[in-house]
Amino acid sequence: MSAELEIALPETLEPVPCNLCGAWDADELHPAAERPNGHGPADDLYACTSTAYGVCGPIVKCRRCGLVYQSPVPSQEEIVDAYDEVVDQRYEEERSGRLETFRRDLAAIARHEPGGRLLDVGCHLGLFLDVARRAGWQVAGVEPSRWSVERARERGLDVRHGTLGAAGFSAESFDVVTMWDVVEHLSDPLEELRRIHHLLRPNGVLALGTMNVDALFPRLAGRRWPWYMQMHLVYFSRRTLHNMLAKAGFRVVEMSPHKRVVRLSYLVSRLEPYSRPAYRLLDRLVRLTGQGDRLVGVDLGDIFVTIARKTG
Repeated sequence: MSAELEIALPETLEPVPCNLCGAWDADELHPAAERPNGHGPADDLYACTSTAYGVCGPIVKCRRCGLVYQSPVPSQEEIVDAYDEVVDQRYEEERSGRLETFRRDLAAIARHEPGGRLLDVGCHLGLFLDVARRAGWQVAGVEPSRWSVERARERGLDVRHGTLGAAGFSAESFDVVTMWDVVEHLSDPLEELRRIHHLLRPNGVLALGTMNVDALFPRLAGRRWPWYMQMHLVYFSRRTLHNMLAKAGFRVVEMSPHKRVVRLSYLVSRLEPYSRPAYRLLDRLVRLTGQGDRLVGVDLGDIFVTIARKTG
């Protein structure tokens, strides 16, 4: 973990019930990090490219339905305020890998829905919207980071600042809604999925990517699994996500592993929180060989994509 990261206590920490079944009956899987739990600079804790691995509160598992989540957590208001402040220059620098990943994601969606009106929730800089727009989709996005919204609008994208609940989109106005690495960040993912259900036309498609807490890698890594982070509030398995989608009015049609495409230099940088000497050695080697911009696929089995259709 980066020695420079300064963490300050938030104003409030709130215990939360299970978002899937509503129970308050949970077992602690992993204790809070040794460092104080809560807010530091938003760029460190809430940016997409954060390396604040392990900086989070206790990780618990619902005894009734098996959902894994973080509790207690900062209040929803504090979380929204933190995302509003995020400036993530590193995300923009990794444009080439993200565009290639999003092209593959759009191709997966096109197998179920060939085109139409698409909304990306948590669209950040709008890179996925760029890919979809070039492929002929009518696109819109919503994003809590003010900095990200400004960058997306500079490229002529229709991106609304804030949360989906306040965005003002009309009912049944989209054929597809996407959420890439977003659902785990939400204080109330079930309510957000119900909002999306309201926005989709009958039989519309929802596509989302998230982590799989039941995969082999997190089970072996335990508390050192890198995705245990302050910004990740809920950790789904295939079963718990399937059940939450059904509760929100969706029928799952596909669940599949997700391969990310990243620059080699970015992949190496992810090692720094674990071993700075190893990171420095590999970073130097990549620089000397001029391979930093080389695109590589990464699939550790702990990320999956779900495609579902609206029912009802």
